[in-house]
Amino acid sequence: MEIFNVIVRFFQAGGLFMYPIVAIMTLGVAITIERFICLGRVRSANRKAWKELQPVLARGDYRQATAMTAESDAVISKVLNYGLSRIGTTNRRDDIEMAMEEGLLEVVPTLEKRTHYLATFANVATLMGLLGTIAGLSAGGLLAGVAAVALTWAWAVFHILIILLQAFIFMVLSVVYIAMAHEHH
Repeated sequence: MEIFNVIVRFFQAGGLFMYPIVAIMTLGVAITIERFICLGRVRSANRKAWKELQPVLARGDYRQATAMTAESDAVISKVLNYGLSRIGTTNRRDDIEMAMEEGLLEVVPTLEKRTHYLATFANVATLMGLLGTIAGLSAGGLLAGVAAVALTWAWAVFHILIILLQAFIFMVLSVVYIAMAHEHH
């Protein structure tokens, strides 16, 4: 319960700019959760499709594999379908690889949907924190004497460090999420 009180006091001391920062953080967390769920579904669909396709490909039955990938909605099936459809027209490995890369170019944007917002949100949250700090310095500088100015600057430096720490944590979590998503897919 003491930790909750510390968080509430920290939020209250942050001032008016804490509300947009929390709103931005909420959007970032929502996007992260949505992408995690979506990519988990894609991962399980890909594994299921691969379990069905792998024996057919091992036998060398490319016509059946092409038919299976054409019917499947799994991402891996779409990419493999591009390559398998070229097997009948060419035997050059480069042509098949180019076709599969073309398939990747089609499906990767759907997998990375909305993840580019995370970096933007982290930068905006940092700037909002710095703007709040500057606003606090302006108000504190006008009302304070020499000793109070020193305390205000110390408090401002503390706030800058805390805001940067929050932005860094948000950024690291975003990078870890993107790395996990890339690693699994």
